[in-house]
Amino acid sequence: MSAPVLHAETARSETVVLSRDEWLARQQEYAARVEPLLAPYESRRAAGQTHPIEDFLFIYYVYRPGQLRRWHPGAGVRLRDAADAPHREWPLYRSERDEVSVDAASFVERRSGIMQFVRRLMRSTLDRAGSFGCFGMHEWAMVYRQSEDEVRHNSWPLRLDPGQIAAAVDERDLSCTHFDAFRFFTDAARPLNRRILERDDQLTFEQPGCLHAGMDLYKWAYKLVPLISSDLVLDCFELAQRIRYVDMQASPYDFTSLGVTPIEVDTAAGRTAYAKMQREFTEAAAPLRARLLESVDVIG
Repeated sequence: MSAPVLHAETARSETVVLSRDEWLARQQEYAARVEPLLAPYESRRAAGQTHPIEDFLFIYYVYRPGQLRRWHPGAGVRLRDAADAPHREWPLYRSERDEVSVDAASFVERRSGIMQFVRRLMRSTLDRAGSFGCFGMHEWAMVYRQSEDEVRHNSWPLRLDPGQIAAAVDERDLSCTHFDAFRFFTDAARPLNRRILERDDQLTFEQPGCLHAGMDLYKWAYKLVPLISSDLVLDCFELAQRIRYVDMQASPYDFTSLGVTPIEVDTAAGRTAYAKMQREFTEAAAPLRARLLESVDVIG
């Protein structure tokens, strides 16, 4: 009989011991889940090709395919009969005879700063009401008042000309709450935002309706590896992938050659559709935030 599924964030003072058959089965199940997510990117990279939407998850985020491929059971789990387990050679693991487990005490000692930040960010975001009125205009603000040659991603065409893009931005307030989106605004767009954001503002203004905050759950998850399970990291990756597509669909770029239908947020119908998706992503992200918060609260 297989052991019950364990998330590291549910392992409190108890230690769960997995037999060799159990942990090998979980490792294989994880491989079957992660490989289809990695294969397209690795095939493109080998062929010298790029994808403007999907590659973001491997380029902007610094967790590499080889790292995502590794299976981590999470803190509070001991792998039995694991003399040949690769985990023995990985940082922040400890071995005792034929067993191996995450060295949670060493993680806390070395990375207490990121643990405390994730705890505060997850808690403050969960406690804050979502805002659904930005309509994805951050991508428009990143090309605002630029010529087509000045656009950062000018290998892909814009759906509208620069004058139409500027008019769409001028028609409504910019209300971005995410610093890592705001910092890419053009100089002309930055003063149009409701507030000038700084890095130190993240805990104050991060809110659950923001698509980028939802994507960044993947970042906060992999920064807590191996304290948390790879299953939670991959849950966050899959959500980030879904959000990334909507983020780019709502941008002023034209990706129809990739079979990507635009969400025309410069129209009332497009804004309604975008806000609906924001709410759906907010609901999907909430349990992941809660699990990340619990993962650090459990350890201390």
